[in-house]
Amino acid sequence: MSEQHEMRLATKVIHSGQRPDPVTGAVMPSISVASTYAQSSPGVHQGFEYSRVQNPTRYALERMVGGLESAGLSEEEDPGCGGFAFCSGMAAIANIVELIPAGSRIVAMDDLYGGTGRLFTQVLAESRGMRTAYVDLTDPAAFERELTPETKLVWLEAPTNPLLKLVDLPAIAKIARRQAPDAILGCDSTFTSSINMRPLELGFDIAMHSSTKFMNGHSDAVGGLIATNRRDIAERLRFLQMSVGAVLPPFDSYLTLRGIKTLAIRMAKHNESSMRIAKFLDQHAKVERVLYPGLPSHPQHELAKKQLDGFGGIVTIFLKDGLEEARRLLERVRLFALAESLGGVESLVEHPAIMTHASVSPERRAELGISDSLVRFSVGIEDCDDLIADIEQALG
Repeated sequence: MSEQHEMRLATKVIHSGQRPDPVTGAVMPSISVASTYAQSSPGVHQGFEYSRVQNPTRYALERMVGGLESAGLSEEEDPGCGGFAFCSGMAAIANIVELIPAGSRIVAMDDLYGGTGRLFTQVLAESRGMRTAYVDLTDPAAFERELTPETKLVWLEAPTNPLLKLVDLPAIAKIARRQAPDAILGCDSTFTSSINMRPLELGFDIAMHSSTKFMNGHSDAVGGLIATNRRDIAERLRFLQMSVGAVLPPFDSYLTLRGIKTLAIRMAKHNESSMRIAKFLDQHAKVERVLYPGLPSHPQHELAKKQLDGFGGIVTIFLKDGLEEARRLLERVRLFALAESLGGVESLVEHPAIMTHASVSPERRAELGISDSLVRFSVGIEDCDDLIADIEQALG
């Protein structure tokens, strides 16, 4: 393969930013658990001083993320090639917010993960004086009306959790560059993984993942990943990562990198099975409505076809008989585990109003449309016929 050849994603998840160990030739990075590294003379070392600052296992994961997200930074420009690994998705977002001055204005998607909304509204507003305006960014005109030159961060999820709203990222980026040129544009693309969408390719400055979900994919390591194609942001994030210290530990870095190796084939199965299950539920007598970007009934279906390389592993439904029907479904499933989180090889189901979005006030949930009849499925990679049979018996 020539050096000019651009690897495809299914190849990148195996090889991007990776190289055999120079001493042993090992094809997978070792788990380097050392907290400190010997120096031949004061300040003279082999690129590693202290594990919070530099760790070879974490660097291997970070180079992978930078490559998958098309960050485009060389290892000389940033040791993670524009990729960063933190101890959780929330830690990653908290470090991103540290990029902007205290008292800054943030414009955020109105439909956010409950933990992100809690961080913005209940933590950062008090500790750093941040002011957040929540806007339905599926409407670029509404975003344009809310955006001011003082806005320092635009933050969104695409698709959102749990309503699976989609945002036209190039349109949002174009408006922001015109009206708030100093604003950093960040997208939490946890629901898509790097396979289905890459925000940096669509005009954004930062792509972020809760790697606990699809990127790792095995429900055994909590983490957060960031990628940026801007060297100035990379330099600042590297400083923050060292200073704040919320780094991903070596073993979790190894597990996450190991999980990414199968990301392409896992996402293909997630995409395929979720589409089948969405179509099945769309015809079910007890289901009032199904939200899935792959269905023509989805409000942004045409945008999904243009912006996504796959429609994802999350299916959201509204049941006709409300909370009691939802409770019966959640208690009767056998293969779908009733649990928070998503994106693992195993199928999960949850009730956002009671579980993941319990920190959102009932009034705010009602405004957003997160009702007691809403149930969210995270479709795993089991045999799809078995999953459909499980849902059918639980609804029966």
